[in-house]
Amino acid sequence: MATGSIRVPDVGEGVAEVELVEWHVKPGDRVREDDVLAAVMTDKATVEIPSLWSGTVVSLGGELGQRLAVGTVLVTIEREQEAGPEQVAEKAPEPPAAPPASPMPAAAPPPVAAVAGPPIVGADPLAAPSVRARARAEGIDLRQVRGSGPAGRVLDADLDAFLATGPASSPIRRGGTEEIRVIGLRRKIAERMAAAATIPQITLVEEVDVGAVEDLRAAMNADRGARPKLTLLPFVAAALCRALPDHPQMNAHYDHAAGLITRHRAVHLGIATQTEGGLMVPVLRHAETLGLFATAAEILRLAEAARTGKATREALAGSTITVSSLGC
Repeated sequence: MATGSIRVPDVGEGVAEVELVEWHVKPGDRVREDDVLAAVMTDKATVEIPSLWSGTVVSLGGELGQRLAVGTVLVTIEREQEAGPEQVAEKAPEPPAAPPASPMPAAAPPPVAAVAGPPIVGADPLAAPSVRARARAEGIDLRQVRGSGPAGRVLDADLDAFLATGPASSPIRRGGTEEIRVIGLRRKIAERMAAAATIPQITLVEEVDVGAVEDLRAAMNADRGARPKLTLLPFVAAALCRALPDHPQMNAHYDHAAGLITRHRAVHLGIATQTEGGLMVPVLRHAETLGLFATAAEILRLAEAARTGKATREALAGSTITVSSLGC
């Protein structure tokens, strides 16, 4: 067998390094061609790296959270070589299979000691479904009940005792600390939030009567047919696209290192979208060219891609101005 190395690919123009956010394999695992080996992240876009061959994983090229340069060895694989015609012809016949041995009887598990211990804070206590149902009906937190059954199982009698006397002991004092390494999307969000501290904060609050907009929205939704339902967000986008040509300083980026302001004529609208992994900002490109229903359809597509982890790097970069989503 030959050994081959799979390297970090070029996942986008201008990307020099990626962050390793997930391993799907470990040394000794057998993989097939196109199996996913790892996931890397850059600019909030996650990219899965597949195997180029079938074989056995020999070694991994980094730890979770580590930044790897493009071209760095990601995984080393002992490749499987397919047998050619000559090898197949010379292969010795398989010996007849030996009769299967009678299976040995499984050893009985050791008995569980019937020891009742103090409640474990944060642990899910042992209890029968009927006991759990009764505890819910009585408003009892089973974690505060001392179980007298095997392995601390909570019995009906324990609930009776709890109702009669209250918790068996005073609250348990907690101690210690927990360190959680911040990687992937969470680290990107943390870096952006830290950088935001250097930006002057200006808050402006205005009250606007949108009764006419609501009437228009209701009328358009009533006659929308198969088109997506309009929320307020497409109207906000349309208002921005009309206002920004008169206020170009709002559709601009400031480079503090170069002391340079770049004003954008196109409106590439970032839509803040909450996902299970954190806040992401997919970009509605050339919003100035879209009508209300086209804007609504594109917002739905971008939000779904962000929430399911299918948003590309290009879809998450290049916004010129951002709005917080009002729901889509």
